Amino acid sequence: MGLWEAIWKSSILGAVQGLTEFLPVSSSGHLTLLQHLLQFDLEGGSMTFINIMMHLGTLIAVIVVFWKDILALFKKPFKTLLMLIAATIPAGVVGLLFNDEIDALFSGENAVLYLSVCFALTALLLLICEMAAKRRKVQKPLGWGSAAAMGLMQAVALFPGISRSGSTIVAGALVGTRREDVAKFSFLMSIPVILGSFAVEVFGIVREPSSVAGVGANGVIGMAVGVVLAAVFGFFAIKLMLRVIRKANYVWFSVYLTALSVVCFSLCAAGVLPL
Repeated sequence: MGLWEAIWKSSILGAVQGLTEFLPVSSSGHLTLLQHLLQFDLEGGSMTFINIMMHLGTLIAVIVVFWKDILALFKKPFKTLLMLIAATIPAGVVGLLFNDEIDALFSGENAVLYLSVCFALTALLLLICEMAAKRRKVQKPLGWGSAAAMGLMQAVALFPGISRSGSTIVAGALVGTRREDVAKFSFLMSIPVILGSFAVEVFGIVREPSSVAGVGANGVIGMAVGVVLAAVFGFFAIKLMLRVIRKANYVWFSVYLTALSVVCFSLCAAGVLPL
């Protein structure tokens, strides 16, 4: 891949990552779909590496918006910090045990078909969340039950197409937690997951440098541009999502994901992308 090609392709990935990480539409699903459409080299773990680098950009956005909340985690009595650690464990365990299998599943021939199914599942979850949020009049503060439910759903969201922010917000809403608390905790939950994934990926690269041979020097430069764009677009996406959550209006995201699921299936059925 030439330098300019790497830059414009990675720029698209970065912008899409930033916009979709905090909206309940699955950033990893969008990145995976785009990587297939833009014909990135997805062999040897390159897909996972590119996705994690783009997620680092949105991590910067989270830190910029929530830096006060992040500092507050390390003040007594550390309850929120402990809940955050506990909520991260399910995704950490699933990621360590099945990361290679998930990566292979969504970089293989049937990847877009699997994405179609996962996008549809996220659309269904968002509809359920909206109905539950509209009916529930009394909301409670964030607690251990909320953290546990959100942590389990974050583990499920390791599958591209299952929105991390969407699934964790759904879990928090279904147990009756205040929307603002759910949103803030969901965004904070992304920090240890992204950092953990990055650490595991770096360790894998050090152990086996050939695993990212498909990225190349031009790809690294392109990714740097993509990371910056992911941070910028991610900042605005957080601001938008905070407004959306207050109103619990997820129906349009559900409609969008349903349409995207149909598009993915149609691309496969038409032979544009392999089944």
